[in-house]
Amino acid sequence: MDPHREALQRIVSNLANKNGEIHNFIDMLNHTIKNVQVNSSNAISELDEEFDGLYSLLDEMKGSMASTIQQEEARKVQALQDQLSQCSNALESSEELLELAAQSLDIKDPVEFLKAARQIKERVTMASAFRISLKPTVSDSMTHLMVDFTLERRILQAVNFLPVPKAPEIDLAACLVADNCITVSWRMPENDGRIDHFVLEYRKTNFGLPRVKDEQPWELIDYIKATEYTLSGLKFDTKYVNLRVQACNKAVAGEYSDPVTLETKAFVFSLDSTSSHLNLKVEDTYVEWDPTGGKGQEKVKGKENKSGGQNPLLKSNRSSSLRSGGPSPKRTPVNTRSSVRGSRDRFTGESYTVLGDSAVESGQHYWEVRAQKDCKSYSVGVTYRNLGKFDQLGKTNSSWCIHINNWLQTTISAKHNNKTKTLDITVPDRIGVYCDFDGGQLTFYNANSKELLYTFRTKFTQPLLPGFMIWCGGLTVSTGLQVPSAVKTLQKGENVLSGSTGSLNNTA
Repeated sequence: MDPHREALQRIVSNLANKNGEIHNFIDMLNHTIKNVQVNSSNAISELDEEFDGLYSLLDEMKGSMASTIQQEEARKVQALQDQLSQCSNALESSEELLELAAQSLDIKDPVEFLKAARQIKERVTMASAFRISLKPTVSDSMTHLMVDFTLERRILQAVNFLPVPKAPEIDLAACLVADNCITVSWRMPENDGRIDHFVLEYRKTNFGLPRVKDEQPWELIDYIKATEYTLSGLKFDTKYVNLRVQACNKAVAGEYSDPVTLETKAFVFSLDSTSSHLNLKVEDTYVEWDPTGGKGQEKVKGKENKSGGQNPLLKSNRSSSLRSGGPSPKRTPVNTRSSVRGSRDRFTGESYTVLGDSAVESGQHYWEVRAQKDCKSYSVGVTYRNLGKFDQLGKTNSSWCIHINNWLQTTISAKHNNKTKTLDITVPDRIGVYCDFDGGQLTFYNANSKELLYTFRTKFTQPLLPGFMIWCGGLTVSTGLQVPSAVKTLQKGENVLSGSTGSLNNTA
């Protein structure tokens, strides 16, 4: 094709595209003009409504104040009329007495004169004219009901469109993260009586500083009237939470405050389905016994299940209160997680085990476990990464657990290094696990009442993985939890709890 024709076709195509863009822009401008007109009409309607309300309020105030003046007038007039009536009666009585006294002066008989004079004297003594006050009871002044709207007039003259509220300032020192709740406190940089409410936004993040990319969307809490708010019932599945606040008046929202970042200090993990026993069905934080899951696996010589209908987790083991002197397991690198994730034969035989996919390497952490009501037998604890494929929790010197048996009778026991201690306590619905890695402490609680169940004390030398064994039933694990305040309080009073501290401790 002729190059000139091709160039001309490109020009035509570009012109057509540009014409289309201009048409779209014209449509957008027309739409914007209509929106401006509609929004202006709405603004004038709201202005009329506000002024009508102001007029109505002024008329109401005027009527109320005029009524007060009229009531004061009526009160004063009534008081003066009462006093006028009293004076008129006193004057009438006094004139009558004066006429009588004048007539008495003409009496010639001394006895009659003396009698009349005595009567007049008595009547003068009792006359009301000598007892009434000749001063008005009320004044004619009404200056106490005068008004001066100079200040109000200045305020009205200063009436203008609503200003944009300033950004609040979050008081980081007053913010609190505890019991999976976040209390946020803020203040305005200056007093603003037009603030109607506040908006709080938060988002979870694994980054200490706010980022533009790869962030989760903000979640919003609207119409907060106070300058403090508590977010409750949170699951801390990230290391940090970003927060920001904005102030709103009736018409417009202001700028957001500078975002702040609070650390959640919560341990988050899921159950590692890739390395669990084939007889376990694992979904995120839930594990369930599946008797059909292992039918296809090969029996391992000397390790096949020979327990029949008996609970395979209840094979006899010596109970001892002696401190174990077994050797410490070898230290394994932290980054060896891949070595325990190779395949579903990570655990086999009677080790119906699943581990968490994240390890505890330092600090204080807490998680909870709830068992199904029909769960026959289960264990909850921690272990080093070196737990053997046939090993059960609590039967090695590198694993610690609480074991619950609901097979024939309900019992709860603490297990470590193949030693068992039966506990004389009621099995709770939920078990809380508190691990203080640096302090060498693993404590189990009734998650509802925070009552102590058992405490292991040792020196942890390798990262710890949450571990769970289950037979007939299911377990639900709750992670992303902070160490509850009640548990922290119990830890401070650990001397009181010494009776519940086990004798299965050893340095592992």
